[in-house]
This record gives sequence, C-alpha cells and structure tokens, in this order.
Amino acid sequence: MIEQYDVVLVCLDPTVGKEIKITRPCVVLTPKEMNNYAYTIIVAPMTTKEHLDIPTRISTVFMRKESWIALDQIRTIDKQRIIKKIGKINKNCFSKIKNILSEMFIE
Repeated sequence: MIEQYDVVLVCLDPTVGKEIKITRPCVVLTPKEMNNYAYTIIVAPMTTKEHLDIPTRISTVFMRKESWIALDQIRTIDKQRIIKKIGKINKNCFSKIKNILSEMFIE
C-alpha cells in the first residue's frame, strides 16, 4: 500500500529534454485514498545534485544522503513504473511541500 510522502523507487525513463531521468527515488504526493483506487499517482523526483538557486527544491536527508525533492519536476506516473517502496521522507518536509505546492498552484 502506497501512502502520501512515501519514497518509492521509480523508473522515469523514457524522458524528453531536461526532465529528470533514470531510476530514482520519488516522493509520493497523492493521498492514500487516491493511491488505493487510481492506476496513476503523482510523484516528485529526488536528486542528490545541489540546486540552491531553484526555490521549488526542498533539501532533506534520505538514506543518509543529502537530497533535494524536485517539486518543479512533479509528474503523474502509472504505478507500473514503481519498482519498490524504499522509505518515507522526514516529517519536517511535509509542511514545506504543502507550502511550495500552494505557492505554485494556488497563489
């Protein structure tokens, strides 16, 4: 069962242009209720490359590595792209994610 803020390993290829590619950890953004019934979910890829100049990237530590959640790269994926669940992000990231998404889509 996949829940919001779980980190799943996802095969993001094929991609086009500057989209984040390869198989990498992604944070699940959709709530548990949607994840249970839909064939697709919304995720934000994670990267270990530092991008301090991009305000839509959230710094966190995941699996003992400094990582960034790339909210500027969110995408809808079919659940078939998920390889496995590998963890959950740190709780202090939850409100940061909600605030940035609110700024991106509501304000």
